[in-house]
Amino acid sequence: MGFYAPAQIVRDAREHGVELRPVDINASCWDCTLEPGEGGDFALRLGFRQVKGLAEAEAAKLTAERGNGYPDPLALRRRGGLSTAALEALARADAYRSMGLDRREALWAIKGLPDAAPLPLFAAMGEEDRGEEAAVALPKLSLGNHVVEDYASLRLSLKAHPLSFLRADFAAEGLLPAAQLLESRDGLRLQLAGLVLVRQRPGSAKGVIFATLEDETGVANVVVWPDCFERYRATLLKARLLRVEGRLQREGLVIHIVAERLLDETWRLAALMESERQALDPALAHADEVKRPIAVARQNLARHPRDAKVLPPSRDFR
Repeated sequence: MGFYAPAQIVRDAREHGVELRPVDINASCWDCTLEPGEGGDFALRLGFRQVKGLAEAEAAKLTAERGNGYPDPLALRRRGGLSTAALEALARADAYRSMGLDRREALWAIKGLPDAAPLPLFAAMGEEDRGEEAAVALPKLSLGNHVVEDYASLRLSLKAHPLSFLRADFAAEGLLPAAQLLESRDGLRLQLAGLVLVRQRPGSAKGVIFATLEDETGVANVVVWPDCFERYRATLLKARLLRVEGRLQREGLVIHIVAERLLDETWRLAALMESERQALDPALAHADEVKRPIAVARQNLARHPRDAKVLPPSRDFR
């Protein structure tokens, strides 16, 4: 949809009452499609085109041979003819739910698939030339980790918004959620933070920058005057998670924040991802991080800048 990222289109659809369904091996096509929904309405099924690392040709083979559905990853490989790379890309996208597998369980199952086709005798008997594998109880992924992985693979998540996991910290620091701006009075000094969706500098605006931020409750429009932009140029242009301090301004139904101070809070995204990793593997945690979590989070971001780039980039002026 051109100017808008898929995550923003999905959020807008939800706000208008559209039921959204995830990418799934047994239901999705390459493009997004409509399905019968609840109450006689339609639901939107996300398509395979959202899956990072999955080629359209592989998706075409999958759908052509799907028939009444694939019962397990082995059938998907044998009947659908998918490569291991394609199977794993779909697992990272959490697309095996109709098989009763989450992304971790699907990846585990794929690792155990035989590399070659079954021997002719086993194939004729409808049996596989491999023994029974012992059941393994895999630790469950947290919701936060699922959201991080969704963004890494799909550029969006239907499970939750990344900033919902930071709301308690934001509230403790006095940051308002975007939805609360509707109830706030004109001229109120406030702070909020959001993912940067858009940075615009219209030619007719005499150097004024307009930014759109998103949190789990909605979007907020920010106006950055030229003098503020000059003070915080690097912050505004580089931050993926931006904190704004300023005054709320109402003009009829239009609400925006006139920025006075900007802070780059991108390190919080790296901290979120690092905390999810530690939740999965406590042995990776370092005791001194408890004493200086902010400093360590900033160091992690410096060492692993791609951590904050899991989220889709903003749409910016040139």
